[in-house]
Amino acid sequence: MNFSPSRRIGCVLPLAALILAGCQEPQNTVVPKTPDVGVVTLQNEDVLLSSDLPGRTSAYRVAEVRPQVSGIIQKRFFNEGAQVSKGQQLYQIDPASYQAAAEKAQANLDTTRNLAERYKRLVESKAISRQQYDDADANFKQALAELKMARINLEYTRVLAPISGRISRSNITEGALVTTGQIEALASINQLDPIYVDVTQASTSMLKLRREMESGQLIMAGPNQVQVQLTLEDGSAYELPGSLKFSEVTVDPGTGAVTLRAAFPNPNDILLPGMFVHARLTEGVRQQAILVPQQGITRDLKGQATALVVGADNKAELREVKTMRTLGNKWLIESGLKAGDRVITEGVQLAKPGMSLNPVPAKNVDANSAVVSASE
Repeated sequence: MNFSPSRRIGCVLPLAALILAGCQEPQNTVVPKTPDVGVVTLQNEDVLLSSDLPGRTSAYRVAEVRPQVSGIIQKRFFNEGAQVSKGQQLYQIDPASYQAAAEKAQANLDTTRNLAERYKRLVESKAISRQQYDDADANFKQALAELKMARINLEYTRVLAPISGRISRSNITEGALVTTGQIEALASINQLDPIYVDVTQASTSMLKLRREMESGQLIMAGPNQVQVQLTLEDGSAYELPGSLKFSEVTVDPGTGAVTLRAAFPNPNDILLPGMFVHARLTEGVRQQAILVPQQGITRDLKGQATALVVGADNKAELREVKTMRTLGNKWLIESGLKAGDRVITEGVQLAKPGMSLNPVPAKNVDANSAVVSASE
């Protein structure tokens, strides 16, 4: 059948309209969903702060045993490595010559005493001059001093322990000649109860610790002291606690590091000089501290610590914070956050400053746990 051109156009136009209508997309508008983010609501906590530092033990007191008179060692009275008491005899130096000197000084004293007493009676009756009596009395006093020195030297032949403690091996044997002022000590004694533990810390950390204690931010373990716990070289814990006193602090002028000295009771001599230990210094309790899970703290390109917080209008806020140290899986915050802030720890990558958010309790941290003791 043949159609005229006008009829062909009339048939084609409705068909094209139908095709165009089928190709058009629906005009429905999609509203973006507010993202869910996990938050932790901060609260004030009392935190027991401590620091783990390496250290070494050293004797509380060390005394070197040296001869005060010269002579031959006749006998040794101690077992090497044994515990000795102050005043206990350790060696005997041959006393023969010193005994003879004491007897000679005694005889001279008797002679000069008798002469001085006789001259005293004569000077009273003016049978002799006063000068003669003064000379005799001076000789008597000199003889008295000589006898005293002779007895001291005789006593020094008995070499005694100057302090109580554990004695070392003997550096000389029986029959050896010793002299006054010799360089080599006969033996040394270490007092081990109590015993010192020396640890090193940056001077800035010590200054900060003192400021926090003086300001009341930290409650000290005791008057001017910090409690210390030890872990031995084999990983076992030393049962008895010690104390660190700031009066025992010294500063290395070369490095600026501070050497802290703690004293520990050591009744069973478990701790020996030179042992390597780990010391945990219980600094004190920081009151009203703010702790933030580590997932909630990030750092920008400049290294500045930041946190995303959900504000009162449920919009994201970027906060710059100052951290002090890590306590387990949390950061101790010095400034920038406060109790009641809702810090984002889950879905941080979805949040941008100023964005509306739907805060929900975080599932990647235990929001109800409180750190009551932590160390760095």
